[in-house]
Order: sequence, then structure tokens, then C-alpha cells
Amino acid sequence: MLRSVRIVAFAAVIACAACPAAFGQSSPSRLDTIVSKGTLRVGMTGDYRPFTFLSKETSKFEGFDVDMAEALGKALGVKVEFVHTSWPTLMADFEADKFDIATGGVSITLDRQKKGYFSTPIMREGKTPIARCGDVAKFQTIADIDKAGVHVIVNPGGTNERFARANLKSAQIEVYKDNVTIFDQIAAGKADLMMTDSSETLFQQKLHAGVLCSVHPDKPFDFAEKAIWMQRDQPLKEFVDQWLHISRETGDFKKIYAKYFN
Repeated sequence: MLRSVRIVAFAAVIACAACPAAFGQSSPSRLDTIVSKGTLRVGMTGDYRPFTFLSKETSKFEGFDVDMAEALGKALGVKVEFVHTSWPTLMADFEADKFDIATGGVSITLDRQKKGYFSTPIMREGKTPIARCGDVAKFQTIADIDKAGVHVIVNPGGTNERFARANLKSAQIEVYKDNVTIFDQIAAGKADLMMTDSSETLFQQKLHAGVLCSVHPDKPFDFAEKAIWMQRDQPLKEFVDQWLHISRETGDFKKIYAKYFN
């Protein structure tokens, strides 16, 4: 009997010794995997200027978050592989592990937080209207906008559509699928306004000078922050946060920001 107990105990020790955890080892972190594979997969929609835009002419991404992703890849010592997604499929693609991080004007939400980690915030802003310049005085408040006869246009599947549906009951809401040309609809008089992130309204105001105007971008209707959305991996989050901190202190972040927003 004693001999049998000793044999069982010895077998258990051998089995435990074969387990990496016995030596304080565990499976590689996502950060380790990214570095070892030499590739950082970055998901973005390519339809949200100035954060991300997929050029039909070059088939390449460009924009603020594209430059930021390239800078992060350089800090990691890996190449960046951009993965095209969309706002309606962003969550599903993230859960399917099609990319390591998602960026390109991604707002922090609690639903997204349930699925992964966010970096320290990159930008603080909120939803505000953009309308034809002659109509700015008409759309100062939600109450001004939420009236029968007001035509609000939104892109599908993101925080803009959710904000509009949560706050508007009387105004007409049109879902327009092309987030690149959606502002042309307002300029042409086919819609009255769009409520989107204040940074985007300022950029579109610059593109449509004298035609479209941002409505009180310094006092948005709500509070929001943009950040890098990462698969749930603590070492990766710590690296990204530290990289952001260093880039702010060295002025690298400021240079990229000034290229698109100043």
C-alpha cells in the first residue's frame, strides 16, 4: 500500500514538473506574440477623417491614427498591418481577433470596455452639430434639433447613430452608409445637420470652408474620449500607455496632432 502511494505521488511530481506553471512560466502575452511575429495588426474603418481614410487611388490608409499606429509599430520594432473593418462590424471583428488593436477615432464606451482594454485617452471631446453656416443659429440645442421637419443624417452602427437615436424623438433620422461623402449631403441641402465628434466637425468645416460650420465645438452635448482599443492583454496595455506618455513628453505626439488638427 505504501509503495503504491509513493508511486502515485512520484507520478504527480513528474506531471507537475512538466507543467510550465511549475517553473513560473505561462503562455506568452499578446505583446510577446506581436514582437515575436514582427507584426502589429491594426483594425480601422478608413472612413473617418482626419483619423483614418482609405484612399481608393492608393488603396492605403492615411490620417492621424494611421501615423500614430506607425509610430507605435516603430516603438515595438514591428511592421504594421492595417485591417479594414467597419463601424457596424467593429465589435464582431474585435471579438473574432482579426486585429490586435483598433484605432481610427474609436471612442471609449463601456460596451467596448467589456471586451478589451483601452489605452489612456488620446483626445477628449463630445458630440456637436455641423450644419450649413447659415443655419448654425437654428441648431444650438438638442431641443432646437429635435423638431418635426428637421432632417438629421448619421452614419450607421457607431456612437453617432446611437447618440441621435437616444436623444431625438421628433426629428427625422436618415442613416447614410458612406461616411466619407455624408457631409456633402448637408452641403447640398439634402440634410440639415449631423451630430458627430467635435474634432470631425472642425475638420469638415475646414474642408467645406464657408459652406459647413461646426456648432459650438468647444461646448459639445456630451462627454467622450478617444483611445486605442486593445485585446485584453495587460503587458500590451502597459506598453501602449508608456509609449503614449513618452510621445507626449518628447513632443512626438504634438507633431502628429498638429499635422491634422492645427
